[in-house]
Amino acid sequence: MNALRAFEAAGRHASFTLAASELGVTHGAVSRQVQALEAWLQVPLFERHNRRVVLTEVGRRYLTEIGAALDRVALATAREVERGRPRLLRVNALATFSLRWLIPRLSAFQLANPAVEVRLTTSNVPLAQIAEPFDVAIRGGPDARPGHAGQLFLPETRIPVCSPGLLRRLPLSEPAELRHHTLLHSATLPQVWPQWLRAAGVPDLQPQASVTLEHFYLTLQAALDGLGVAMGPARLIADDVAAGRLALPFAGPSLPARSYHAFVPETRAEDPAVRAFCAWLVAVAGS
Repeated sequence: MNALRAFEAAGRHASFTLAASELGVTHGAVSRQVQALEAWLQVPLFERHNRRVVLTEVGRRYLTEIGAALDRVALATAREVERGRPRLLRVNALATFSLRWLIPRLSAFQLANPAVEVRLTTSNVPLAQIAEPFDVAIRGGPDARPGHAGQLFLPETRIPVCSPGLLRRLPLSEPAELRHHTLLHSATLPQVWPQWLRAAGVPDLQPQASVTLEHFYLTLQAALDGLGVAMGPARLIADDVAAGRLALPFAGPSLPARSYHAFVPETRAEDPAVRAFCAWLVAVAGS
């Protein structure tokens, strides 16, 4: 079992070092466990390079099976430990999505499902790099995620957004007038504004100023505070627009964006709490 755990963690992270950190052992211990497993199977599971490891074709197939099996063991154990207690539902979601859409609505799920305790963690790493176990992960898609079932629940587009106070100071009636404004950029989405300006017919527009912030939720907060005009995800800012905290200066164009999907490990797909949460996401997104 130790060898299987070491192999599964190393395969998931594509790194013996990260696997060792997750398991609380040394890099050498992980390497020895994997070598012992390879010797027992009589096939190489990894290709070793200078500072990284890559799964072989056999290793990829084996990881899919071993990961699912370990998930089933963990789920069976958790069910017995949690029997008679509130069902713990582990949700890993994108940070901006959690702040602006999920958390404001989550109390409705808790009221409707009092026997389910949601433990929400946020991260923006790809699904395969999530270190802690999860029952539902919310990420952009559509993407193929081996070993996981994905369900679209919230389509998304992007459109310029700013505070009503900013519009009162500097009205915006057409895209060309953005030359008088500050454009707010997110470091993680550097191409969004250039793409929108091209779609709006002003590809060479030079704004009065530009401000780049590290995270997207900081960009939206800057728009709320009147610092400038941001490219907002329409569904995540809908509550702020409805409440009058943000305004949409233009009716369009809007840019297509990665829509929100709920990804569930196949071993947890029939779990009643998981099914209830995913159904709730679909229902709330459609309301």
